[in-house]
Amino acid sequence: QVQLVESGGGLVQAGGSLRLSCAASGRTFSRCAMGWFRQAPGKEREFVAAISWSGGIIYYTYYADSVKGRFTISRDNAKNTVYLQMNSLKPEDTAVYYCAAVSPVPSAQAMGVIRSYDYWGQGTQVTVSS
Repeated sequence: QVQLVESGGGLVQAGGSLRLSCAASGRTFSRCAMGWFRQAPGKEREFVAAISWSGGIIYYTYYADSVKGRFTISRDNAKNTVYLQMNSLKPEDTAVYYCAAVSPVPSAQAMGVIRSYDYWGQGTQVTVSS
């Protein structure tokens, strides 16, 4: 079992930055693939970014086209935490952001698929004003 708690959301002006954190419980965190998804009002939940575990020190990251070059996902296994650094925020980034986890790590093609993930946090609101 993995429990996830997101934090770091808030209100920011367009062009600003926020860093989301997702604290995980459970001894298998380092073996989990971790993802960030978001859901805007009236829209379906969508993939934002994900980071896998290779069994060593190399991690693979994946991003939605809409956030490439602006968002960075990272993880600190010693702290059981995954981060999402969001820069150059736009009003269209406004959404509830959810952290998700799955073990074992799925295929690269499945990393951005919602149903690939078994564990979900409660979400944190990000609002970008224009």
